[in-house]
Amino acid sequence: MEDDAVKAITFATGVLLATQVAAETPVLTVYAPDYFASDWGPGPGIEAAFEEVCACDLQFKPGELLPRLMLEGSRTEADIAIGFNSDVSKRARESGLFAEHGVDTSGLTLPAGANWSDDTFLPFNYGHTAFIYDTTRTDAVPSTFEELAASDASIVIQDPRSSISGLALVLWVKAVYGEEAEAFWERLSPRVLTVTKGWSESYGLFTDGEADMVLSYTTSPAYHIVAEEDETKKAAIFDEGHYFMVETVAKLAGTDQPELADMFMQFVLSETFQEMIPTSNWSFPAALPRDQWPEVFQTLPAPTEDKVIFYSEDEAAALRETAIEEWRRALSR
Repeated sequence: MEDDAVKAITFATGVLLATQVAAETPVLTVYAPDYFASDWGPGPGIEAAFEEVCACDLQFKPGELLPRLMLEGSRTEADIAIGFNSDVSKRARESGLFAEHGVDTSGLTLPAGANWSDDTFLPFNYGHTAFIYDTTRTDAVPSTFEELAASDASIVIQDPRSSISGLALVLWVKAVYGEEAEAFWERLSPRVLTVTKGWSESYGLFTDGEADMVLSYTTSPAYHIVAEEDETKKAAIFDEGHYFMVETVAKLAGTDQPELADMFMQFVLSETFQEMIPTSNWSFPAALPRDQWPEVFQTLPAPTEDKVIFYSEDEAAALRETAIEEWRRALSR
């Protein structure tokens, strides 16, 4: 009986000490998209690396970013939000929820056409929207939008009302065709097998062989090459150029961990963070010289800098509703 009592006291003491240690460890809460915080995304590696230097507990809270933050407002528990891009950042900025990041951005390696200058939203990666095809299923690879529309390829795209990549596509088409965008969507609509809510559903249909091509990114083939040793997935490079997307991270103005939040923002552009991006987020790092990219990323087909299409957040916000409505009308006919 005495031994049992001693064991019980020892266990209780251990639980108490563990609780006290946990209570003393500051928590940094980071809101992130599902793909970022998933086991196969960059989140776990970033969490482990940051916790080695911060003496804190970094906790990712996955889900939709802007709708959740707008709903929670100043009551949000988030200290950091990661995963915005310039196609949706204007509304986030106007919410007043975010603070200046205070990070030196002179080390950014974004394409020249981006002309990035922002004291709130800090880039951590970028990519170019593209159509991906399988060399074993596609012989005639389109090199323009018109060739795609005239082909017999079946394509899968994402809904611009619910998907960042889908929104990028309608803005890409708008940039290329201007007032003729809706007419182009009418020409392309016979090629569209289906429209999915998000990227993962589309890409799954493509890899399952249900469609010949899928809307994705020029970096998508890198995953197949590195993870599957499969070089049959390629990006079709278009003569008109490709829409450029940059993902960003921002600090919440109401964070109760300002020092940790500032530390994380500095960490985003560190070599440690940036080296994880290519082969976990499968995109180009925003602050890493090309010669430090994994070899597969250095050799991926991609648009030249003069073929990079980029909208500022003001331009994207001004065109968003029109571009979506043109797409919706054309595909509903």
